[in-house]
Amino acid sequence: MDLNLLQKTELWIEGISLQNAHLDAIAAQVAAVLELEPREVMVVDVREDHLVLDILRPVLKASQISGKGEEILRRISAIPGVYLSAKASLHAEGALGWVYLDRDDYQATWPKARQIGKGIQERVAKRAIIFSTGVEVEKGLIADTNFPLIEECLKREGYTVSFGGVLSDNIGAIAYQLEKALDEGFGLILTTGGVGAEEKDCTVESVLRVDPSAATPYILKFEAGTGRHVKDGVRIAVGKVGISRLVALPGPTREVGLGLDRLLEGLDREWDEKQIADHIASGLRKKWHEYGSGSGHP
Repeated sequence: MDLNLLQKTELWIEGISLQNAHLDAIAAQVAAVLELEPREVMVVDVREDHLVLDILRPVLKASQISGKGEEILRRISAIPGVYLSAKASLHAEGALGWVYLDRDDYQATWPKARQIGKGIQERVAKRAIIFSTGVEVEKGLIADTNFPLIEECLKREGYTVSFGGVLSDNIGAIAYQLEKALDEGFGLILTTGGVGAEEKDCTVESVLRVDPSAATPYILKFEAGTGRHVKDGVRIAVGKVGISRLVALPGPTREVGLGLDRLLEGLDREWDEKQIADHIASGLRKKWHEYGSGSGHP
């Protein structure tokens, strides 16, 4: 079962004192116990009688956390310069607190916790945040007709919907907002616009920065370098981090409506990210073919 830490990522070790100890060694041992990469655990505070670590991966499996407290204390006590008192203990809030369950408590708590975790996952899955992109929307040159459409559609499906604002055409800035939405526990993170072949279009690349394995099928293919086409085509993106999905759709409202319908269909059928992305892209390719046959661009 996946557990979203929901920004409660600090793990406190109390009853600990240090003398010329290497903090990286402490972080590495904690990471090893939690089945994480060394870079995903960092010591962020050291005091005379306690130490605080930050877990940098927002979603962990219950099996990575539960009942691992004793092993963490045992591992770090063997590090030169680390001294634990007889009352040394761990403290954490939220899901990370499972780390200091003992094995008996873990076995007794697991069935109920799994039920609670399932309920949390269902609630997170129904929390959506929508971002618009583009300087033309940001400066008010054109009305944002996408958010009202998406909000109405998602609310009919039982989602709570938030507006994340208008994102600037910058990969780093967009990726930061996507990661922030993940940390805040949104299960559906959706962007509209910025998927084209111009230099300013970068939402697909931003999704790939957050989830390098995201599915990014083409809607249209071009020859890069012709006209305004810096890139070789128009793509959409569907990615997943933990239990949260990231989706980048085109900007035109009719395409957003079509893409959203197909997204919800894929979610309802519990398809994986590639299946959902291909389903969205095939519908949009068909629509673009109709435009090219004379029905006009939206």
